[in-house]
Amino acid sequence: MKNPNTKSFQSVGIFLAITLALSSIFYFLIIRSGMTGGGFGTYATGIMWCPGISALITMWILKRDIKELGWGWGKTRYQVCSFAIPVLYALIAYVIIWVLGWGGFYNKDFVKQISESIGLGQLSDGINITLYVILIGIFGTIRSVANALGEEIGWRGFLVPELYKTMGYTKTSILSGLIWSVWHLPILFFADYNLGTPSWYAMICFVILIISISFILTWFRIRSNSLWTAALLHASHNRFIQDVFTPLTQDTGNTNYFIDEFGIVLPVVCIGFAVYFWSRRKELNFVANKAR
Repeated sequence: MKNPNTKSFQSVGIFLAITLALSSIFYFLIIRSGMTGGGFGTYATGIMWCPGISALITMWILKRDIKELGWGWGKTRYQVCSFAIPVLYALIAYVIIWVLGWGGFYNKDFVKQISESIGLGQLSDGINITLYVILIGIFGTIRSVANALGEEIGWRGFLVPELYKTMGYTKTSILSGLIWSVWHLPILFFADYNLGTPSWYAMICFVILIISISFILTWFRIRSNSLWTAALLHASHNRFIQDVFTPLTQDTGNTNYFIDEFGIVLPVVCIGFAVYFWSRRKELNFVANKAR
């Protein structure tokens, strides 16, 4: 009879091998085009669904029930918190940036684009920004969940629970975060997945951020037993940072070194959130014991 640890690592190995094989197709297409938005955005959607498809194939190979991936909704409070947390850590990070002058609030050219796109006439900038944030927060997140789900079926649906069986919370958070961040690096180094800072700097900031967020994602996945917490957190993160906070920030010279996923402030703030969820790791032991 095989050691459960061996079986778990073999399952992870199969999943990662398939993920790499499928992702290589889209690495090539994105790098060849030079844009993550290549193929009218379909390349980005394709690569984001590689982990999810790989998880489903892995489950089929292993003859395991796909219900193990965590399709249940779970308690709604976990879903609400998952949506709200990226808004909170992004708000903290960008307020720091704006107050310290590393970036300005707000980018008037971007707000002008918002006003023209909303098309409701001569509204104040504050009202236009508010309407935009509401629209992105609701409908932008719904649209973003479709892409985020592709990744999260793989990373938090399959990988995190599989690692957690033998490694526990801390090691699972670090290793899954490291794998997740390394998976992004080909398009960071060889395409336009960066705001313009040196690749080595962007990589350091990005890896720190992703590992930090993994502590949050792992906690919610295990606590709620639902991959939807991860899909909502991932979607909220992408929309509020990429579509709200970053474009609203005015460049003051070296702003790219501080904002977004490739600047230093957001990773530092998220380290604080990671420490908070790490301090609550014993709650996950309670869940595991209750499940037995």
